[in-house]
Amino acid sequence: MAEFHSSNAYQRQTGGGAGNPYHSNPYGANNSAPNNDPYNASQWQSSSQAQQNSSQPYEQQNQQQRNVPQQQQGQGGSTPFWSPAMSQFVNIAATAAVQNAGANNPNAMLDAAGKIGHTFLDEGTARMIPGLENMMRQLRVYFAVDNNYVKKKMTRVLFSFFFKNWERLRNDGSDPSAVGIYALPNQDENALDLYIPLMSFITYVLLCSLCYGTSGEFNPEVLTDHSTKCFVILILEVLLLRLGYYMMQVSVSFLDLFAVSGYKFLGLSINMFVGFSLSLAFTSGGHKGYYGTFLWTASAMSYFMLRFMGYNIPAVTNASGPKKEIVVLAFAGFQFASMYFLGQTKFLN
Repeated sequence: MAEFHSSNAYQRQTGGGAGNPYHSNPYGANNSAPNNDPYNASQWQSSSQAQQNSSQPYEQQNQQQRNVPQQQQGQGGSTPFWSPAMSQFVNIAATAAVQNAGANNPNAMLDAAGKIGHTFLDEGTARMIPGLENMMRQLRVYFAVDNNYVKKKMTRVLFSFFFKNWERLRNDGSDPSAVGIYALPNQDENALDLYIPLMSFITYVLLCSLCYGTSGEFNPEVLTDHSTKCFVILILEVLLLRLGYYMMQVSVSFLDLFAVSGYKFLGLSINMFVGFSLSLAFTSGGHKGYYGTFLWTASAMSYFMLRFMGYNIPAVTNASGPKKEIVVLAFAGFQFASMYFLGQTKFLN
């Protein structure tokens, strides 16, 4: 019996015996036994491991299987969200990385992310709201501007007396992104855009608020009051313009009317900037500077409306409606009146 127990102890120490559950690998977890191992440790190790796995309860084996993907997932152990949009992102990112690998372009992934972002906004979010996709496609045309167009358009609005060509270019079909019969703003300086009206609108409201602030009369309601006032006047003007077009039986887009009427805020911003600057530089002269600039910008805006509408309203209109010349003159005169009404000279010296 002593000899038998010593033999078993020897086997437990050396790892001998097939199927011995008390074996240990003397060569480490990642090393296999050498070829001259007299105990054939590599063979009984795999056999013993299989017996240990089979002896575990069923619930423990399932728990180990569930823990494997959790460790692979990283921190948190949650299942990663996957969607067709994410799949498309990976495909675009991989394609961009492969195409730009030879050129050593470090911005390949950023460009791919921008592409998938535009695709998701255009094709994903827009389709969730009925009519939003079509509206976004139309608005994109009015914001297709560049620096060259912005400079030329601002010059044309402020110095409209010196320009003779007012006809818009037609869309020849070479640009698939163009919507409608006219060319995009970055291709034609006579095109209409909403970028300049929007930026001018924001600038004018901020300048009015700055004027209030320097006088110690600013409060958060100033921004809301001036924005509402300007927006209501703009809507009323657009409705009057639309009524004139309707009486002449001429089709027109509301966005075109918002664009051509919104250019007045460029002149209003310049008026306020000149008047405010003179008020800060001198003890008096703010009112004079404002109204002196107003006479020029309002006249230029009225002439701009007169020439633009005269060239872009068809010569043949409804015979029973008002004449084209009368409607165009009314449009031009209303620009002068609206700019005077929206002027803010309360705190100018």
